[in-house]
Amino acid sequence: MADPATYRPAPGEIPDQPGVYRFRDEHGRVIYVGKAKSLRSRLSSYFQDLSGLHQRTRQMVTTAASVEWTVVGTEVEALALEYSWIKEFDPRFNVKYRDDKSYPYLAVTLADTYPRIQVMRGAKRKGTRYFGPYAHAWAIRETVDLLLRVFPVRTCSAGVFKRARQQGRPCLLGYIDKCSAPCVGRISPEDHHQLAKDFCDFMAGDTAKFTRRLTARMKEAAAELDYERAARLRDDIATLERATEKNAVVLADGTDADIFALAGDELEAAVQVFHVRDGRIRGQRGWVVEKVEDVTDAELVEHLLQQIYGSEAAAGDGGAGSSAVPREVLVPVLPPDVEQVQSWLTGLRGSRVSVRVPQRGDKRELAATVQRNAEHALVLHRTRRAGDLTTRSQALQELQEALDLPSAPLRIECYDVSHNQGTYQTASMVVFEDGLARKSEYRLFTIRGPEGQGARDDTAAMHEVITRRFKRYLAERSEAGDVELGTGEDDDGQPIRSGPIDETTGRPVRFAYPPNLVVVDGGPPQVAAAAAALAELGIDDVALVGLAKRLEEVWLPGDEYPVILQRSSEGLYLLQRLRDEAHRFAITAHRKRRSKGMTTSVLDGVPGLGPARQAALLRHFGSVKRLRAASVEEIASVQGMGERTAAAVVAALAAPGEKAGVPAVADAAADSSAGMLDA
Repeated sequence: MADPATYRPAPGEIPDQPGVYRFRDEHGRVIYVGKAKSLRSRLSSYFQDLSGLHQRTRQMVTTAASVEWTVVGTEVEALALEYSWIKEFDPRFNVKYRDDKSYPYLAVTLADTYPRIQVMRGAKRKGTRYFGPYAHAWAIRETVDLLLRVFPVRTCSAGVFKRARQQGRPCLLGYIDKCSAPCVGRISPEDHHQLAKDFCDFMAGDTAKFTRRLTARMKEAAAELDYERAARLRDDIATLERATEKNAVVLADGTDADIFALAGDELEAAVQVFHVRDGRIRGQRGWVVEKVEDVTDAELVEHLLQQIYGSEAAAGDGGAGSSAVPREVLVPVLPPDVEQVQSWLTGLRGSRVSVRVPQRGDKRELAATVQRNAEHALVLHRTRRAGDLTTRSQALQELQEALDLPSAPLRIECYDVSHNQGTYQTASMVVFEDGLARKSEYRLFTIRGPEGQGARDDTAAMHEVITRRFKRYLAERSEAGDVELGTGEDDDGQPIRSGPIDETTGRPVRFAYPPNLVVVDGGPPQVAAAAAALAELGIDDVALVGLAKRLEEVWLPGDEYPVILQRSSEGLYLLQRLRDEAHRFAITAHRKRRSKGMTTSVLDGVPGLGPARQAALLRHFGSVKRLRAASVEEIASVQGMGERTAAAVVAALAAPGEKAGVPAVADAAADSSAGMLDA
């Protein structure tokens, strides 16, 4: 625990201007990012008597080891820079809004030659137009199934589309008129793209245009006595009306707004938002956040708008609705710097955005509905995760006491090795921070061994993994050691971006700081191997334990007897979760490597020998065994083969190991491929 007085800047050093500041821990990692109208006033508030600080603020300033700042021209610039750094550094003491689940979106891939309609989750892609989010994927599929009658846009995967083109025959949807079948040329790429655009316009709320168009065509068909076509158009109009009814009109004036609500206490808050486009609710989202910093509801709203719309704009959502940012943002309380927030959102949208609290009428009633949803979400979250915050803190404290650590292990790394009788050796590293999994920090290792053929046993594999991980740590710490941690400018007058940064990618270096605790899956042999690796590298400030699965014993390096934690201990439960997650991650990667290796052919590495030539050789000779016995002239006589390639094939098959790391089943895999080709 650091004393803030040791790194407190002199009052005269801090400028009295708008800017963004960062607190770093002893390893140079950014743990908190904030902005201020006056850097001098804001930073001075952190260095008062510790007893006068909020508990979370006190924990932050005592964890930090340095503070730095960057001066900007306006408060709007500070708002944008603060969001950018929170996204880049992911500070553990900043409030972060993460969805309580992955919401499905309806996506139209307009950047493709033949756009596709599909359900998508996760990060958004450029060139794709999104609608939603929706609470359930089935709700999207029901709507799409209705609209494909009127807008028969492609919905198949790339594999199905390619196969249909090769066979010259569309899939079932093409036969039942729910796809325009661009795969077989029933519609030109330009017309299919326009069809996808019309679908997007309808989903964006411009429904009346299509209803009027179909009605006019229906009347024309009836006037021409083409009653069959008129009946189909009548059914199409009914389909559009049913699809429109699924999104009930809630506001008659065609409102384009996002309506937010908050419900919470000192520790956590639930957030709900309704996305209203053209007067209809197009989607709903929810978050539950832990208040890791001392913030008011107004500041919470500012952080919320900053992170939600900042991430939407950065993703380039392809224009869901008119924009990722609506014309109106309705909030329960105004952010402290509402004018700056409005200016920032206006810049993202490209036209004026209003941020306000609804006072009366339909919008106020809808805001009350969103508020009830937020309160219900908070109650449900507390029911599901009762005592979770306390439990995690208790687990870390129990580990600190049981293992005699100087501080709670806020970052824990766990390692496991997976293999199949010594082949395809793979190791995993999983990371938990503050008792929660950080999957973006997970890593996989392919075990090489001293001769490149893998390690002799699990202990040698564990020694190699620990050595490689901490060699990387020492190298990155050494490279980041001379990085300036204060303020300043470079030769071009630009602010120095301090801290360990990868010069190639511009991203923060992830392993330039060590874990507080390393856990290995195994007993004394694995622990001894890991301890030897750390000792060889001269690392003595990282705690190490092993968790033996049979009796769930915790082994410390050099101890004759294990540490026994109670079966009901939260600390033991956390170690078990770490071990099980490391095992899952390792065995999944091992199985993937093994599956890939089992289908690898000895012919794959021959220069100039692609899949078509491989297939031709195997059809001609029947098996790899016969191919191995063939001469250069015999191989060159196969259609499509030349003497140079034939010589390369003979050389490859003559080598005793054929291909490093490929087991003897490669011949069988190649023969199996030949059998499938003959069939």
